[in-house]
Amino acid sequence: MTSTAIAQRDPHAARRLAGCVAALVIAWPMLALSEFKPWALFGSGNLAVIGGFLAGFFPPDGSAAFLALLFKATLETLAMATAGTALALLIGAPLGFVTTRALSISRIGPGPGRVQAGIVRQAARWLLMVLRAIPEIVWALLFVRALGLGPAAGVLALAITYGGMLGKVYAEILESTDTRPARALLESGSGRLSALCYGLLPNTAQELASYTVYRWECAVRASVVMGFVGAGGLGQLMDQSMKMLNGGEASSILLVFLALVLLADLLSNALRRLLA
Repeated sequence: MTSTAIAQRDPHAARRLAGCVAALVIAWPMLALSEFKPWALFGSGNLAVIGGFLAGFFPPDGSAAFLALLFKATLETLAMATAGTALALLIGAPLGFVTTRALSISRIGPGPGRVQAGIVRQAARWLLMVLRAIPEIVWALLFVRALGLGPAAGVLALAITYGGMLGKVYAEILESTDTRPARALLESGSGRLSALCYGLLPNTAQELASYTVYRWECAVRASVVMGFVGAGGLGQLMDQSMKMLNGGEASSILLVFLALVLLADLLSNALRRLLA
């Protein structure tokens, strides 16, 4: 074997191969338990059924009466997603601020309140875990029972679950950047809010804004799903169309949904350019 071939050999090839084999060994029983059988789609008669189902989606419904309903449902979905994300921001941002270890004054050195600060920070972490542990669809079912049908249930469901998600990710983003400027500000006597604004936010504003817009995009999708349990919006209209086997209406709803996702991408890019 030549020296060139030896030099080009991956020194970690055996480790990578072992990792791939281990992943396959773990994934195979998981696929079996989930009854993952994609070849069933190509069974006798299944392709014809799928083709007939998809053919019913064309052409999309463009009648004036349905477009009026679609416009109202779209506004409800946008309102639900935006209001839910705004409330989630009010919940997640303070909790993320509290749980960010880089902003902990007690970590600088021994002093009064060190134990209390650790307890508060851990309690905030547990609260974030509880908030994001329960899916928004479960909260939506609960609030539909309490408040009745309508988007209000979806707003509260999004606020609770997404508040936990935003708080956790905000803290991780703030701690993943260079924390030395914030530490220097804290050691010089600045408060935690000043250390956040001048030490951490300048390097993380783009990522924080991008993730917030992404969560709003996820909230739009979740709003559609929660509509199936009575939270209003595009999901409830889609549920009605599918129950009536009206593929044209469902196709129009899907086109509007794709437009909303495109809007979220454009908004995210615009914010990143603005904060660059």
